[in-house]
Amino acid sequence: MTVLLDVAELSKRFPVGRAVGPIERLRRRLRGGGPVHLPHVHAVDDVSFVIGKGETVGLVGESGCGKSTLVRAITRLIDPTEGSIKLGMRELSLVPSRRFARDADRARIQMVFQDAGESINPRFTSFDAIADPLRRLKKLRGKALRAKVEQAAQQCGLPAELLGRFPHQLSGGQRARVGIARAVAVEPDLLVLDEPTAALDVSVQVVILQLLQRLKEQLGISYLFVSHDLSVVRLLCDRVIVMYLGKIVEVGPAREVFEHPLHPYTQALVAAVPSSDISGVERLRLLGEPMSPIDPDPNVCRFYGRCPRGVDQCKGAMPVLRRFGNREAACHFTGEKEGL
Repeated sequence: MTVLLDVAELSKRFPVGRAVGPIERLRRRLRGGGPVHLPHVHAVDDVSFVIGKGETVGLVGESGCGKSTLVRAITRLIDPTEGSIKLGMRELSLVPSRRFARDADRARIQMVFQDAGESINPRFTSFDAIADPLRRLKKLRGKALRAKVEQAAQQCGLPAELLGRFPHQLSGGQRARVGIARAVAVEPDLLVLDEPTAALDVSVQVVILQLLQRLKEQLGISYLFVSHDLSVVRLLCDRVIVMYLGKIVEVGPAREVFEHPLHPYTQALVAAVPSSDISGVERLRLLGEPMSPIDPDPNVCRFYGRCPRGVDQCKGAMPVLRRFGNREAACHFTGEKEGL
């Protein structure tokens, strides 16, 4: 596999609480107090993975597990706290997010948002929405710009007569096509899809997913596909990454992960899918409530407290991703029951 995206030890933390100004900091020092440390939400914590050229990788997990924060860091909409993001030979994490918006490599990695109606400027026509990144990143103007916009619209099944309409004049499926056309118009190497069909009716979802599959085959681009719908991920993705509270807990080929999940959290996710194909998956019942993401204990498994298999070892040592054939899982006991 030729690696396109290489994410290494990536973390993103957000401070919680009121910031302390310079005068208050000086008062505390004069009173003999130490430095002020605000608590932080560990939204993404030491995450590493790769995406190959032409590969579709699914990213799954519950709401609040850090999926959206991770993809926004990868696409450089926000700056990571620590870690490396390499696209090909280019190190992206060293470029501030504000400057990356005008960087030439911005065209190589594009994002399709969950709700196209919210991500398209309401004052832009469909033509202007698709043309905007072409003007900024490819410096196209005039006839060349129009030709490229029309080509992208045609690739995404958007009729030419809709290019003059505003978002409120389009259906949900048409707005989704505008969002996809805007992303593929600049010929990216990697397309990050953040729940691209979540706001659509089921019948429209099918059409948009078929469009995405066709574009991947025609253009040879890679996808990072974020979704709550495990059935869709199983259908479209080559590999799957499972996240829980900012940590990756399992990685592997989609078919193997869904047919034989290794991590207890993955087993619970798969068993919750209404399907007749999971007879071999143990139906685990999650316990308690998720651990707080605010400054979690680095020596406690994030899944401890909800895992029905949790023991004292789980609250004394953080499990790391271990390899089992072409799979990886972060659990102290993975491999024992499976005989791996």
